[in-house]
Amino acid sequence: MAVEKTPVPVLMQMAAHPLRWALLTELAASDRRVRELVAAVGEPQNLVSYHLRLLRSAGLITARRSNFDGRDTYYHLDLPSCGTAFAEAATALHPALVPAASQEVTGGAVLFLCTGNSARSPMAEALLRHRSGGRVEVASAGSHPKPALHPNTVRVMGEEYGIDLSGHHTTALSALAGRSFDYVITLCDKVREVPRDHGSATTVHWSLPDPPAAAANDHDSYPEFRRVAAEIDIRNQFLLNLVTSTARSVHHGDN
Repeated sequence: MAVEKTPVPVLMQMAAHPLRWALLTELAASDRRVRELVAAVGEPQNLVSYHLRLLRSAGLITARRSNFDGRDTYYHLDLPSCGTAFAEAATALHPALVPAASQEVTGGAVLFLCTGNSARSPMAEALLRHRSGGRVEVASAGSHPKPALHPNTVRVMGEEYGIDLSGHHTTALSALAGRSFDYVITLCDKVREVPRDHGSATTVHWSLPDPPAAAANDHDSYPEFRRVAAEIDIRNQFLLNLVTSTARSVHHGDN
């Protein structure tokens, strides 16, 4: 009688292919467009697009139209889905294969950058500062800052997360000249697609929709503010692990 084979977890089926693993690795670093992925992995566009479709069907990546150039699409690694898939794959092999708890380490400086500094970047700044408990230095700025925060930025931070931004002011990127950051994270496609020199900082892009553009008036755009804030908060959870693990590696390397 034939022995029934144990099903291979979907994550392992997807990640075992060298090209798909290369695509996942690229998207782990930053949201990217197809042509950027083609250049990074050195494979034809039709082949890259085929494997991106497979990864999307497996729920490991998502895609979103650029809010700067609607002809472009940004691909994004769905970290919560990947985390769940990796955990399930590890458990399927052996229940004891669970990640050890990491030691909390203070360190790292993060700059969130967008155009107006009135919605996405101040929300990201506030949420990471809140989640890190002050362990990580955080700032946000805009290439062309608006006069004040959008009212829904203040509202969603207060109502959903208990963070008071009523006294927060927008900041111009030029005002941060001379400050160094470990990570510079662009949150809108427009500001990302204008090259800038961020020195030695690791640059990352999160392709997020512009909440005020989602509706004709402020009242109707509030649900989009909530959705974007929730996505930022999820991404920040993984960013915090990355920033503190980097700081931990540097700290241990000094010993």
